[in-house]
Amino acid sequence: MGLNNGRGQVINASRCVGHGACFHACPVEAITLCIGTEQRGVELPHISQEFETNIPGIFIAGELGGMGLIRNAVEEGKQAVDYFIKKYNRSSKAQYDLIIVGAGPAGISASLNAVKNKLKCLTIEQESLGGTVSSFPRAKIVMTSPMELPLWGKIKLVETSKTELLNLWTSVLQKNKIKIKEHEKVEEITKQENNFIVKTNKGHYSSTGVVLAIGRRGSPRKLGVPGEERENVYYRLLEPELIHDKDILVVGGGDSAIESAVLLTDENNRVTLSYRSEKFSRIKPKNHERINNYIKKKKIRVLFNSNVKEIFSDHIILTFSNRSEVVKLKNDLTYIFAGGILPTRFLEEVGIKVTKKFGDAVLKHS
Repeated sequence: MGLNNGRGQVINASRCVGHGACFHACPVEAITLCIGTEQRGVELPHISQEFETNIPGIFIAGELGGMGLIRNAVEEGKQAVDYFIKKYNRSSKAQYDLIIVGAGPAGISASLNAVKNKLKCLTIEQESLGGTVSSFPRAKIVMTSPMELPLWGKIKLVETSKTELLNLWTSVLQKNKIKIKEHEKVEEITKQENNFIVKTNKGHYSSTGVVLAIGRRGSPRKLGVPGEERENVYYRLLEPELIHDKDILVVGGGDSAIESAVLLTDENNRVTLSYRSEKFSRIKPKNHERINNYIKKKKIRVLFNSNVKEIFSDHIILTFSNRSEVVKLKNDLTYIFAGGILPTRFLEEVGIKVTKKFGDAVLKHS
């Protein structure tokens, strides 16, 4: 953000990661975080600058709090454990000092830092190692930055593959004899005296503290249009290298949509990208450059201000918010990247406060 004629203005929205700690960054409350759009807000849990929620002893690190970048998530996981160590004494009555929920970048970093500081910890992941990264397309290039991993040191990465990144994390965990409880879902977290009881679909565990590094996965956000239940509609792209010579519609304007559209185009598919806004505003600079290059070379057709009206087995109907035109497109496959629905109910049942914010990130003029 910057100042324009004495008032706050968004300069480059794609640089904003929408982190919940921004609520507390200014002592006079001059900063207000309002990401999302006027129609569809973004839900963010309340966390302090120390990554602690309104429930003392429960911390949030990584994408769940708004921090989606791998490097930053890794740093947050480390810092959340540091703050836990400073503020809480280990309880001899609990099975564990710390339970870490999620084994993505933040969860892995938190686990490594906990072991480094000789905490008795348990890490639980509802899917497989890597969290959200494990669901990336096999051929996806993961863009990150050099980062510091506890018990490993400096990792100098800029662009790497999903497989290489997962192999790295596997090596780090194996070297330090850290086992992740995979395919185990946390269903409930309750406070009992000075400890937390974490109930999963496989058992009960007790701990002094909890780090939630579960990301913003939950269920994918759906469009709510007729035909969305068809078998040719998907919400993630796993193996683009197996898809060829298809007419494909990709819905969305974020990094996942852009990257998937490019991957599918590179496999000799005819790709149309539908985005409800008038321009891309919240994507990484490299993705912005890439999609503009594909548009210029007419490799990808982009329809701004467009919305899916109905999906059929062999075609799709689009409408536009800025004109009365209706477009019928030949279509074999539809990939929808409208974001994920935050596991709000789970957080609220734990007692964590969640606020829904609308509009763009703004600087409140005082």
